[in-house]
Amino acid sequence: MESAANQIKNKILKNKRGKLFFPDDFATLGTPDAIRLALGKLQKSGLLMRVAHGIYYYPKINRNKYIKSKYLSPSIDEIAYGIAKRDKIRIVPIGVYALNALGLSTQVPANAVFITDGAPRQITVGKGKGILFKHTSEARSLAYKSQLLMLIVSALREIGENKVATEQLEIIKSHFSHITKQEFETDIQLMPLWIRKILLSL
Repeated sequence: MESAANQIKNKILKNKRGKLFFPDDFATLGTPDAIRLALGKLQKSGLLMRVAHGIYYYPKINRNKYIKSKYLSPSIDEIAYGIAKRDKIRIVPIGVYALNALGLSTQVPANAVFITDGAPRQITVGKGKGILFKHTSEARSLAYKSQLLMLIVSALREIGENKVATEQLEIIKSHFSHITKQEFETDIQLMPLWIRKILLSL
């Protein structure tokens, strides 16, 4: 009978590079201890990259000659949305991270903060970096059809009413090509009135 380690390795290799894995993905292939040991060995062999406690990454090959590393690490977004998909929760960036994600700020926060309808938690990712999930009971903030519109609303909330610069409005407008008419018409109803007026004027 094939060992748990080999079964886990074969399952990983059937996927494209750039996929996140969690121990629960292999729950049917062995005991929790066997799975943990197998993932540890695959990390040491270089097949997997451990990006946080209980989170592994099948890394993409680096094609950029200016980056010395052989493999590419996942982005904070990839990790956060991978966790959200696993846990079947909704998330949206808030604060400075939301501004940075849209190109509205060059400031890169050490911690990426998301509101979620799931449990609050903090995940350490590398040295001095982390992901913070803050629970919200305001379901309206997470009910958008368009992930991008949800992010735009979050960023505008961070900037504040009557504080949005013309340059920022132009950047926001440039993102509209990635939003369908149906998404806009549905999601506009969920927005605070002052944000609705801004987006309708663009």
